[in-house]
Amino acid sequence: MSIENNPVPKEQADAFFGDVHVDLSQIRNPRIENFPEAGPFPWLDRPGAEAEIAKRVTAGTITATEADQLGHWTNAGYLILEKAVESDLLDEVWITYQKAIDDGTIQLQPEQTSPEDPWPGRCLDPHLKVPEICRVMRHPEILRWIRLLMDRPPAPFQTITCHKGSQQGVHSDSIHMTTYPLGYLTAAWIAFEDIHPDSGPLAYYPGSHHLPYLFSRDLGIDENNFREHGYKAYLELYEPRIQEVIREHALEPHHFMAKKGDVLIWHANLLHGGSLRRNPRLSRKA
Repeated sequence: MSIENNPVPKEQADAFFGDVHVDLSQIRNPRIENFPEAGPFPWLDRPGAEAEIAKRVTAGTITATEADQLGHWTNAGYLILEKAVESDLLDEVWITYQKAIDDGTIQLQPEQTSPEDPWPGRCLDPHLKVPEICRVMRHPEILRWIRLLMDRPPAPFQTITCHKGSQQGVHSDSIHMTTYPLGYLTAAWIAFEDIHPDSGPLAYYPGSHHLPYLFSRDLGIDENNFREHGYKAYLELYEPRIQEVIREHALEPHHFMAKKGDVLIWHANLLHGGSLRRNPRLSRKA
């Protein structure tokens, strides 16, 4: 890997802001271990974040209400935006998405967990086939908050739609993807309907974002493991280690009992997953 300590070319100034600049053409695989351990960290992850928040309130660049949310993010690693996305917009987008499923534009796997489960599996990046979804993906209120959190222009790049709870094991998104510098990834979970407690609500662990990042390299998982065995190493090594972390730090889950239009935005390293679907007949559109 070639690491360049020279100033960033003008045409790349917006793309590169790390303390140590890298030549991406020399990085064969963009895994975290192929990048230098360098900042800057996001402003709300740095020491003195609360003082900086207060300073921005005084300067008038953020409101007192925004300051409260940003302070909560610093301490807990997430924030909730109530009714941030309009109900009519959600209905219009979901109807368009469902039509794409019905006409075969999008094909979902059955993924039946029990005879009582009528719902299909999730869809990765449906916005590539149903551009209407971008109206939610790029919702101005969501992007406004992410810009406040990251102090950088947001770049939305992935969507996942689901009819039902995922029951996915607890994890940090940074095991799947991350950024250089570290910490500039956020996720926004948007409720397309009121979420029932028996539908398998999203579970998250406040404050867990303060723990050290856990990457594949830390568990001895290399790219050959995934190429040859898929998610086998992830299931056998990563998920059990996360459960150990939860026990070691006595972490307790919260559940996102969202109303339609509510949005949960979380930190790149916040532990979260899908809770048990106690009633498989219930949907959890998100």
